[in-house]
Amino acid sequence: MKQKSIYIVMIIMSFFVGIIGTLYVVDDLKEEVPQADLKKTSVEITETNTLKPAIEKIYDAVVLIETYDRNNRGLGSGTGFVYKVDNTSGYILTNHHVVDGAENIIITLSSGEEVEAEYLGSDEYSDVAVISIPRDKVLMVAKLGDSSEAELGDTVFTVGSPLGSKYMGSVTRGIVSGKERQVTVDVSSGSLLIDVLQTDAAINPGNSGGPLANINGEVIGITSLKLVEDEIEGMGFALPIEYALSFTDRLEKREKIVRPILGVQLADVTNTYILRSYRITIDPSIKEGVVLVTVERDSSAAMAGFEEGDVVTKINDDKIEDTASFRYNLYKYSIGDTISITYMRGDKEYVAEVKLIDSLK
Repeated sequence: MKQKSIYIVMIIMSFFVGIIGTLYVVDDLKEEVPQADLKKTSVEITETNTLKPAIEKIYDAVVLIETYDRNNRGLGSGTGFVYKVDNTSGYILTNHHVVDGAENIIITLSSGEEVEAEYLGSDEYSDVAVISIPRDKVLMVAKLGDSSEAELGDTVFTVGSPLGSKYMGSVTRGIVSGKERQVTVDVSSGSLLIDVLQTDAAINPGNSGGPLANINGEVIGITSLKLVEDEIEGMGFALPIEYALSFTDRLEKREKIVRPILGVQLADVTNTYILRSYRITIDPSIKEGVVLVTVERDSSAAMAGFEEGDVVTKINDDKIEDTASFRYNLYKYSIGDTISITYMRGDKEYVAEVKLIDSLK
């Protein structure tokens, strides 16, 4: 019995000795294992493909444009940019549809300051408008580039105010997706083809009139319209800057952009409703062109011998497919120019020489 008690005591003592030894070893290991350095270190990240330098070259030239009627009710908003200054004024390019019908125009600078702008002129067909602000309010003048030097795949970006003031100064990035594209737009007198640049940079309502810039921060286009079909994404368009600038001298002087007229009313050859309304029948072999449904007396068309029911198929060497392409090709020429017009009367083809005028006598 005594031996059994001694045996139990030895077991208990061994247990406690083991625990004490384990604690000693663990504590010793803690002293030997180096502790992690918990000091914070700064990490410097350098971007090699940032657009920041290019954006800084143009950002303060871009403005928000808000328009109001005579009762000071809001009509809409868009974007514009300062492209020129003189001793008294800063000149802002935007789209015609941004300022169309406005009685009052308020622009907001990138600094947040609001300035009343003066309407100078606009042109519906080109969708170009010019407004001005006092010279001392201008923060920056945009540098203008050359859209013809842009190549497919080049990086471009927009600066604008999608959805109004809440998102003013938004920047979107993309590439040049296409050059010399033609899109059809609706105007008050029908439809018209316009040459545009195509980009996948996001363009939303409120971006209209803003700059499309290259990687050097130079403006190569004016964002103007977007395909809005649900099934199409990433297709935005901009007017080439050279095209817009071809109108600015006259718009700055408040001059109206005058285009040649023939004195005719047109209809596509496929528009059977209008042709029936005017009791016009065309040869079934004609699939493209525009039909002259009316010819004004004493007009250049009448003096050239055109009659109602004639189908125009060419202007000089340019093929005419519909009314949009007719206007597009006619507006390449100036008042006083003489052009050749190819047309069908029945199943026979004729060519007439027509001198372009700006109004009916």
